[in-house]
Amino acid sequence: MGMQKRSQGAGTVLAILSLAAFMASLDVFIVNVAFDDIGRDFHGTSLSNLSWVLNAYAIIYAAMLVPAGRISDRYGRKGGFLLGLALFTAASAACAATGGIWWLVAFRALQAVGAAILTPASLGLVVATSEPEHRARSVRIWAATGALAAALGPAVGGMLVELSWRWVFLVNIPVGVIALAAGALVIPKSRDASVHTLPDLLGATLLAGAVGAVTFGVVQGPQWGWSDGRVTAAWFVAVAGLIGFLGSSARHRHPLIDPALLRVRSFSWSNVTALLFAVPFAGSLLANILWMQQVWDYSALRTGFAVAVGPAMVPLFAAVAHRLTRVVPVGVVVSAGCLLFGLAGVVLSVSVGPIPNYVGAMLPGLVIGGIGVGLALPAILSSATSDLPQTQAATGSAVVNMSRQLGTVLGISLLVALLGSPASYHTAHAAFQHAWWALAVVGLFAAVTAPMMTPRRAPSEDLARVEDPVGV
Repeated sequence: MGMQKRSQGAGTVLAILSLAAFMASLDVFIVNVAFDDIGRDFHGTSLSNLSWVLNAYAIIYAAMLVPAGRISDRYGRKGGFLLGLALFTAASAACAATGGIWWLVAFRALQAVGAAILTPASLGLVVATSEPEHRARSVRIWAATGALAAALGPAVGGMLVELSWRWVFLVNIPVGVIALAAGALVIPKSRDASVHTLPDLLGATLLAGAVGAVTFGVVQGPQWGWSDGRVTAAWFVAVAGLIGFLGSSARHRHPLIDPALLRVRSFSWSNVTALLFAVPFAGSLLANILWMQQVWDYSALRTGFAVAVGPAMVPLFAAVAHRLTRVVPVGVVVSAGCLLFGLAGVVLSVSVGPIPNYVGAMLPGLVIGGIGVGLALPAILSSATSDLPQTQAATGSAVVNMSRQLGTVLGISLLVALLGSPASYHTAHAAFQHAWWALAVVGLFAAVTAPMMTPRRAPSEDLARVEDPVGV
């Protein structure tokens, strides 16, 4: 009877933690569908300014993920989870109520801080509260919520935006409040007694500043001119921030990225591949949505259901990739996925035209791209930590997800820089074609680096190496 009661309690905790992770992941995907409506509501907002709604979130999340996880381990995962969830929920309410684009960007950054705190804390709690024989299954259930959010995100976002883009954020409030109340009552306290010192917060701040400066330069360069003093200053800030980050990492006892991890070949190349693959992944997702909404004049609802086909392919071909890696090196499978995703961009660039033709022009590229993501992304994440000591697996997972977020920022920035502000269909078509081709080229580079990420041993089914297939 006692064992059954503990099992039921663990199941309730898992449901609460998975619900929060689902909410945080869903918000990333539905904001893409709301992008065009946000721009129309804030009259006169350029695409470059609007891009910060996505980039601010990704930059802050990338920089905060590793230190936030360590702080939660040190001071308590339950407290970290509840704090992150409360911050995310409050920031969602502020996003919904905001009356200006830069206030929205600021509150999105606050959302990212909340997500960066709650995500590793929730995974740590899943591990701590599950029975040893059920831990791997519990982590897979927790991780599957990210894949489900990716599949449902565009369609859910489309339905919410039909009411107002503000509902994209308002929907988080009741879910967050319920999860907070239930979590405070049900989730047990948990911490890692081996963690005694704070992580390198200065290094995290310098990294965020460097990435933000690069993003600023890339986004504003086409509008202001690449020789403009403000753009040049951004490059100097980026270089100074990167040098400061490397210096802080060398001195700190617990740097954001442990240099010893980078000496593990499979881990290093997994991070390179994750970053490169995230560039076309993020850029193409937004490009496809913008094309359908701005050129084909699709509604947010129609766009959401249209792009959902791609994410729907991911869990199916992630299973195919898992089977393939039993007989084919995982790096080769990832390389094939990267090539397919790049091919999807090429197919779209030569297929789409001024007359809406979803089945003939858009659908083939979305399906090919979804297959590519299914083969590549989960395998990158699950393989990255295969050659790491088990004690470093959680940190390694956070670092590779940080690399993905940095690639996301670069992908969106590259897309915005290439699209500019086209004044006619012909210039818009040419700009989108250039963007799809450029993103495809980056996908090709990812395909080249992927074979070098093959670990010495096959990715384990061990708990420490079961990672989020989509991520927040």
